[in-house]
Amino acid sequence: MAFVDWMIKGPELATCNCDWGCPCQFNALPTRGDCRAVLGLRIDEGHFGDVRLDGLKAAAMLAWPRAIHEGHGQALAIIDERANEQQREALLKILSGQETEPFATIFNVVAATIDTFHEPIFKPIEFEFDQEKRTGRFSVAGVVNVSAEPIRNPVTGEEHRAKVVLPHGFEYTEAEYASSNAKTSGMIENDWAGRHAHLCMLHMGPNGLIH
Repeated sequence: MAFVDWMIKGPELATCNCDWGCPCQFNALPTRGDCRAVLGLRIDEGHFGDVRLDGLKAAAMLAWPRAIHEGHGQALAIIDERANEQQREALLKILSGQETEPFATIFNVVAATIDTFHEPIFKPIEFEFDQEKRTGRFSVAGVVNVSAEPIRNPVTGEEHRAKVVLPHGFEYTEAEYASSNAKTSGMIENDWAGRHAHLCMLHMGPNGLIH
């Protein structure tokens, strides 16, 4: 099957309500039985067919009553308000796993587990990212406020560095792990501190990660 030729490349900050490390990364069940995630990304270089996506940002809030693979999830996409109509349509198709080989990307895998796609929001998105320092933040006024910082040793307070490599990953092949704080409101509400975060560089197209 032929798909629209698309590509996105840029940083992603992903967070969830699990403890540091996130059991999903190791095919284990979520820490607290359910899964809630908030992520933000910036497209430094990208296109969807002839539509350029360079410089645009996006975020998403997701929630599942149990483990992700058990389904019945809900999702809310937030798209950079600077995007024109064609760019908005393109980003929503990518984020919802369309025009993608089945299970080739994180977006397609997640979409297969979602029952409810809430109406997307179009607002300004602030996004900061430093993978080497394991710090970042993204926010949407009145909707999302997420930050990441290094994991710290509970005794000494010193920074603890953890990097995970997934040679066959469908989101990334290498990511820095960190600690997240997240607060969201609206259709999917979240409020946590000191939970999982990872910072990585996305580079993918309709057939999966581009190496």
